[in-house]
Amino acid sequence: MTKRKTTPAPAAPPYQTAGLLRRLGAILYDSLLLLALLSVATALVLPLTGGEAIAPGNPLYTSYLFFVGFFFFAWFWIHGGQTLGMRAWRIRVQQRNGAPITWGQALLRFLVAIASWLLLGAGFLWALFDKERMTWHDRYSQTVLVVVPKDAE
Repeated sequence: MTKRKTTPAPAAPPYQTAGLLRRLGAILYDSLLLLALLSVATALVLPLTGGEAIAPGNPLYTSYLFFVGFFFFAWFWIHGGQTLGMRAWRIRVQQRNGAPITWGQALLRFLVAIASWLLLGAGFLWALFDKERMTWHDRYSQTVLVVVPKDAE
């Protein structure tokens, strides 16, 4: 009879995952920044409409704003792991091994977070019940939102 090798259980993560209140604080900050950015993005396309208002529900304009929002978050997440709101609340998004997230992970994280908001924040509230305090977009994108220690700033 051959002895089967067993692998030891993984060690506890070397980081503290961010709680819901800290996440919501960063979201509030970033929402204000995103609103300003979307206002500028809208001002940039107004000359193309002759200064006329863009019709509500215009699919081209809606897609444009979607991509502006995605690139705002994804750029910060991929380059340093922190938006300005996340920096203020000392949290960072990363892969479980500490590596920066990829564009694919950023897109998945962004899309699932939107779905979570559309479902009245259910994916965010999930962090209250999850043993690792992870949200739906953390799980689906295989990323984690960690607290940045004060001495690491």
